[in-house]
Amino acid sequence: MSRFFSKKYDKLVPYVPGEQPQDKKYIKLNTNESPFPPSPIAQRLAREAAGDLRLYCDPDAKGLLEAASNYYGVSKDKLVFSNGSDDLINFAVMAFCDDEHPATFPDVTYGFYSVACTLNNVPFVTKPLKDDFSIDVNDYVGCGMTVMLSNPNAQVGLALPLSDVEKIIASNPDNVVVVDEAYVDFGAESAYRLVDKYDNLLVLHTLSKSRSLAGGRLGVGIGSKGLIADINTLRYSTNPYNVNRMTQAAGIGAFNDVEYFEKNRKTIMETRAFTKAELEKLGFTVTDSKSNFVLAGSSDIAGRELYLKLKDRGILIRHLDMPRIENYNRITIGSLDEMKALIAEIKDILGK
Repeated sequence: MSRFFSKKYDKLVPYVPGEQPQDKKYIKLNTNESPFPPSPIAQRLAREAAGDLRLYCDPDAKGLLEAASNYYGVSKDKLVFSNGSDDLINFAVMAFCDDEHPATFPDVTYGFYSVACTLNNVPFVTKPLKDDFSIDVNDYVGCGMTVMLSNPNAQVGLALPLSDVEKIIASNPDNVVVVDEAYVDFGAESAYRLVDKYDNLLVLHTLSKSRSLAGGRLGVGIGSKGLIADINTLRYSTNPYNVNRMTQAAGIGAFNDVEYFEKNRKTIMETRAFTKAELEKLGFTVTDSKSNFVLAGSSDIAGRELYLKLKDRGILIRHLDMPRIENYNRITIGSLDEMKALIAEIKDILGK
């Protein structure tokens, strides 16, 4: 850090992304990417858009708004796109949090929430997950703070039913509730249909997971006209060309190719069930995940030890040094062959 770095950021601990090592070829099960390539339609449209990269992209993303409006069944003025949903998390903290409106979220959840709050000098309060790693709804009902809720939860995969999410929204009418649904397509129920009912609800989706566009960086926010206008005020004040031409085109293709999307997410859920069952046979405790990953821990081997031994064997999983889950690992659901290879290596490591 240089001597010129502003002291206003001296407490900032940056978010640490999952490993993207280049030293050898790995079975990569650490960053919740899709095992499937993007939709053929998305790929074709992105290639066609590449020919016009000399031109600025459409800052309003009109074609993308049209495709998303048709898919979600909401008006275009209730949608906003960003360079990944992380951008929208930061905009939400900027727009809806301050000293009078602190943020609150679970102690074990997506690490970018605390980073965004610290970056923007916003106070925040964490609430402990219950012993089974589920969210205690009562911690957020009528809490009077800006709620940031990852549902399904980004580290453990558990999901609240929509009725509980609505309780939180309805009980905090003077505060925004941000429901981050990055993994919702793998078995949970989305809250986006409630945006016409509650003007304090902002739902965040990403095309990184279920639509195989992690490298394209495309997030979408769904909310009331007022909230979306607030986000756009900050977006246009930060980077109005925040979604590039090729990503906009790929996003249109991804939204339009519903058949490909449905097939892939169904396959991932089936492979998740296989993986959970196989790990449990080996004595692992595995969360009832509604995400494209499972959180698994064993009394036979420490979480970090298993992570390191698998890495030596060419398989990457995610070990998170968080006190409550340090004996667990987050394992992305890859292809069926990749998960069979994972199970075989774990059996060998454990001598089973």
